[in-house]
Amino acid sequence: MKPVLLLVHGWGFDASFWSPLRDCLAEVETVAWDLGFLGPAAFPPPPAGRPVIAVGHSFGLLWLLRRRPLAWQRLVSINGFARFTSSPDFPDGVAPRLLERMIMRFAKDPAQVFADFMGRCGAAAALPSTCDHAALHAGLEALAGWDGRPAPVDVALAGRSDPIAPPTLTQASFAGTAVEWHPGGHLLPQRDPVWCAARLRNLLG
Repeated sequence: MKPVLLLVHGWGFDASFWSPLRDCLAEVETVAWDLGFLGPAAFPPPPAGRPVIAVGHSFGLLWLLRRRPLAWQRLVSINGFARFTSSPDFPDGVAPRLLERMIMRFAKDPAQVFADFMGRCGAAAALPSTCDHAALHAGLEALAGWDGRPAPVDVALAGRSDPIAPPTLTQASFAGTAVEWHPGGHLLPQRDPVWCAARLRNLLG
């Protein structure tokens, strides 16, 4: 029985993030969850009885590791991480003060924080009027505090030029897992969906 791909996006995006990748995988059944940052949350269930390959992009991978919403056959990270901020036993994370500053700024000027983040990702996007400020704020707090280690990922796809999840953070998150590197940045499923799709097909049997 063919697996179904369950796709979970990162902070500041919604389920439409996966459209380029889903177009490249038109022959594969996919289900995209929406964490509710830019509109209503939605978690359509995968088809009953089918094995699931869960795919998390960026914060979406951390969310899967933390929430464990269902049993999956395999877990894939794309531009993901098992922990985002640094700690005594995780020195390669982002400095906590950067997230603290981002959270404080978000309370005063969410549109600017959102635009700055999207600019760092390489996506020109403004905060939509449909956004859920509380969900976005909670997502930043999760980035600051959640720890999904150990991260039993089967495949880790990452960008060598990723400004959000740089190579040092990736390697620290997935020690023991062979990372497949792309020369690009943080939006691999959108910038090179063909490359991502080819690697996901390898898992489908």
